[in-house]
Amino acid sequence: MSHPLGRLEDLPQDYRDDLKNLNLVPLWPSLRAVLPPKVPTRATQAVHWPYATLKPLLLKAGELTPIEKAERRVLVLANPGHGLENMKASPAIYLGMQLLLPGEWAPSHRHTPNAVRMVVEGEGAWTTVDGEKCPMSRGDLILTPTGLWHEHGHDGSDPVVWLDVLDLPLVYYMEASYHINGERQTVKPGSGDRAWTRAGVVPTQVFNRSDRRYPMLRYPWMDTRAALLAMADNQPDLDCVQVTYVNPETGEDAENILGFYALMLRPGQTLTLPARSPAQVFHLIEGGVDVSTCGKRFGLVEADTCCAPGYEAVTLSNRAADQPAFVFIADESPLHRKLGVYETR
Repeated sequence: MSHPLGRLEDLPQDYRDDLKNLNLVPLWPSLRAVLPPKVPTRATQAVHWPYATLKPLLLKAGELTPIEKAERRVLVLANPGHGLENMKASPAIYLGMQLLLPGEWAPSHRHTPNAVRMVVEGEGAWTTVDGEKCPMSRGDLILTPTGLWHEHGHDGSDPVVWLDVLDLPLVYYMEASYHINGERQTVKPGSGDRAWTRAGVVPTQVFNRSDRRYPMLRYPWMDTRAALLAMADNQPDLDCVQVTYVNPETGEDAENILGFYALMLRPGQTLTLPARSPAQVFHLIEGGVDVSTCGKRFGLVEADTCCAPGYEAVTLSNRAADQPAFVFIADESPLHRKLGVYETR
């Protein structure tokens, strides 16, 4: 049974002053705010970032600020519910559109937040992570996990843009966020996406499995797309054609705080995702999709991004009657599961 609780202003001023002088705060006036009934208090708003309006400003940043003055030339996709200055898309997700121009090199560094790069457009760029050179093509997902050295370069002729997804808000909140600059990396032979190339088998050197924490750093879109199409063809009655980006050695999420997925909508399909506790981000790789959540409707075209708060259902509709649509999703599920608060309603 819920009933009104005492207010701060109900307490005598001298008592409140004594509490303040001793760095004490009465809980009961704020109890309903921090432990609201049934649904958490959420600052995250449903927001749409159209790429067509963002891209000219990103290219203008390339004219205004040389890479030497930026180190990473990024426009942050900030959620107004959290305050633009806080640079959050959700409580644990940071999003940024990063631009690299031909001939540029973003120097090597490492940092405590985990990051992934979802390539939006352009060819000829690469990311070297822990000595592994990862080519960047549209739809590729590239990991730069916590503590691993990484740098970006561009040998092509046109601008390359990718979406950064980091758990920066959480790591910053924990007062654990920092970076260290390093020297240009020496590229090692081999790549994880060639070693772990078939489902059901893993490299085994004289019966020994890999002990690398992140054995696969690049997830090529051509392989992920082919897996989704194969699933759809193999199970024509399957409603949700979805894959999770995982560590191929352990089967666990590719990184330890945020989860990453690719979803295919069949031609003309409408799919409602249930209300789950984590906030989530949707980035359209191919096609045209309508996203409905929190009473809002966003018409996504290729390279558009939107987000939805936790505890809200999301409906996705493929506008094309003759072509599939492909969506990249990032969410806070691994974090929620580790904390024991993950739920589906």
